[in-house]
Amino acid sequence: MSMVTNGIKPVRKILISQPRPESEKSPYFDLERKYKVELSFQPFIRLEGIPAKEFRKQKIDIATYTAVVFTSRNAIDHFFRTCEEMKITINQDTKYFCITEAVALYLQKFILYRKRKVFYGADGTNKSMFDVINKHKENERFLYVCSENQQDNEIVGWLKSHKCDFALAFMYRSVSNDIKPLLEQTPYDIICLFTPSAVKSLFDNFPEFQQTNGNTILGAFGSNTCKVVEDAGLEVTIKAPAPQKPSMIAALDAYLAESQKN
Repeated sequence: MSMVTNGIKPVRKILISQPRPESEKSPYFDLERKYKVELSFQPFIRLEGIPAKEFRKQKIDIATYTAVVFTSRNAIDHFFRTCEEMKITINQDTKYFCITEAVALYLQKFILYRKRKVFYGADGTNKSMFDVINKHKENERFLYVCSENQQDNEIVGWLKSHKCDFALAFMYRSVSNDIKPLLEQTPYDIICLFTPSAVKSLFDNFPEFQQTNGNTILGAFGSNTCKVVEDAGLEVTIKAPAPQKPSMIAALDAYLAESQKN
């Protein structure tokens, strides 16, 4: 690839800190073909369920909550696993508030899906989910199911500031994967990070990690992830979501288009 004159270095190798997409039709592979770059996929973290015996120490009576907030399929898996381990029967009238329609539809694996008790935001943002919750907050007790070390502070802040009756239910935790061999073997031009825990994993593996001479471009998804990266003294070049860039794929597309201009 020829050098460029727009001040953005050419990109050849990109590391996505998530599992490889199951479908070859993923837009990630469209980027590979479009820009002739090489994408690698490696989760920086793995999730471990918190056993029911340990969950009981949180002193949360799940059956007393009338609504559950889910921001991922993982949260749904661990909620129903915990209920099964504790032999808790979920009331059929329980309402579920989900970050996206895809997360909401995943509930079909566990419950009889009825639209009058399953709700989701219009565009996958926290704000759109808040708009839905706001219509029900007076009459519900909310259980926000999340990771012990990765809850969304914006969601917690909104529930507090809008005086919702809620509790955080930590049912799983993220653990750093060993990514040393991969990063020592291959110099990546771009590393894309999706959660604060992925940033922690990067530093767990490389405590002295630095962006030497701007050689490593960092992409970050979500305001919490961006903040953690910047608090660590690093620069985020590729940010999502952003105007016209609702996803990491869209943000990468825009950056790669700019990087290949001559």
